Amino acid sequence: MKIRNDVIKVMLGIVHIWVGIVSGLMLFIAFYAGAITMFEKPLERWATPPSALAPPPPIERADELREAVLARHPQAAKVHAVVVQPTAEMPARVVWREPGKTRRDFTEYGASFAADGSLQVEKLARAPVAQLVDTLHQLVGLPFADAVARPIMGAVALLYAVALVSGLIIVLPTLVKDFFALRLGKNIKRMWMDVHNALGIVSLPFHLVMALTSVVFAFHTPFYAVQEKVVYPHGLPWGQHAPAPLPGPHEYPLPADELLRRVEAQLPGFEVYSFIFREDHGQLEASVTGLDIRYGTRGRTYASTHLNPYTGEVDPHDLPGHMEPWDATVNTFFMLHFGSYGGNAMRWLYVAMGLAGAMLFYTGNLLWIESRRRKQRDGVVPGQKRSARVLGCLTVGVSLGCVIGISATLAATKWLPGRVDGIAAWHEGIYYAVFLAAVAWAFVRGAARSADELLRLAALATLLIPLGSLAGIWGSRRYLEPSRYGLCRRCHRPGSRAGVPAAGTSHPQADAGRPCR
Repeated sequence: MKIRNDVIKVMLGIVHIWVGIVSGLMLFIAFYAGAITMFEKPLERWATPPSALAPPPPIERADELREAVLARHPQAAKVHAVVVQPTAEMPARVVWREPGKTRRDFTEYGASFAADGSLQVEKLARAPVAQLVDTLHQLVGLPFADAVARPIMGAVALLYAVALVSGLIIVLPTLVKDFFALRLGKNIKRMWMDVHNALGIVSLPFHLVMALTSVVFAFHTPFYAVQEKVVYPHGLPWGQHAPAPLPGPHEYPLPADELLRRVEAQLPGFEVYSFIFREDHGQLEASVTGLDIRYGTRGRTYASTHLNPYTGEVDPHDLPGHMEPWDATVNTFFMLHFGSYGGNAMRWLYVAMGLAGAMLFYTGNLLWIESRRRKQRDGVVPGQKRSARVLGCLTVGVSLGCVIGISATLAATKWLPGRVDGIAAWHEGIYYAVFLAAVAWAFVRGAARSADELLRLAALATLLIPLGSLAGIWGSRRYLEPSRYGLCRRCHRPGSRAGVPAAGTSHPQADAGRPCR
């Protein structure tokens, strides 16, 4: 039986509308937060308070510092890094992590030499606000555990793909005629339709990439399980590489500065960020991280590959430009999703596309509301349908609540360090408190009035972000106060705020049990 074209169009329209409504609000959060994460590292650098560590020693003294760290903190031998290019958020030359209760729960420490040449250790206070924005992006704003929120995100991405395809089929017959049309006037529905269609058509390739890659990110574990059964009957070759030959009896790891020279000679154009060292059954293994801006990377801001710490020989098969075809294909998917290619120009383009994507979902909901809004007649304002009222309040509250919540927690980032404990929990609490308050306000005031009020509040909250930077100037001495980092006020080594040496530390007078003053 042949189905008429007009019937197919109506059916696709229904699918497009309801799939868009179900997923649109969560996708708004994902795209708005995702636009911000394009500059996650600069944001983290701006938000991180100044370090109390002494300036990092030159790279030529990195091994001397490593030996001092491993002598004092032998647990760091398991995994530690020599940072070639220290930054505000990574101010130490030698860094290591001590694990917590879960894989993602860890404490990060950095080390330097104090002015008197003694070892200085600090718990690194990297600002967590950039990670919060990234988590909102990854989990579409859901305040659930990763294991719960990620499959929901995958389902939303599938709905998103369905909405894209169905919307494209609907506009194809009038694509040429309506593509550049933006009809302003009394017909509000037609105006929002033109905006929605233009945004969707122009950014369609970008949205298809986002939808497909998001599905892969959400369901990669089941995908790998099927791949392991079908393609790799002997198991996936996770992390398999040719083992480094065992060092001879008189071979020793190369100094960090020599490793740097040899890596730069083998990888022209590759900017080295750090060397990571691991101890596995008594044998030292290493990897090098950095970036070659000529190639897109699987990570947002860096690439990593294996390195022989005894010879300085690099195994480049994990680096873009040196990969096998299948690995290069996988790398391309990650690269297209993260926008980790083309430098800052491409990052700014992704920011614009992310904000345009958020606008696409916002206008889609407005279209549905406007098409069902009862018009005013003879000066009488009619009551609206409950469905239109609820969706209108949700659209305004969720969308603007996300904007205000992110701006509010970013504005607070300069005020929290040194004043509260558990900064990550505070950032999360600020965001969700503001977000839920905005949604509640939209329901109390109604969509029309709350939209104007919340837009003004969003502008004010965003203005507070640069104003909040003044807190860094006003409070810089508080941030740099050693006692705020659990360091002795005199020698800047781990101790109590009163200057009494902490248990297990080696202060000049620790053996006598007296304060280091």
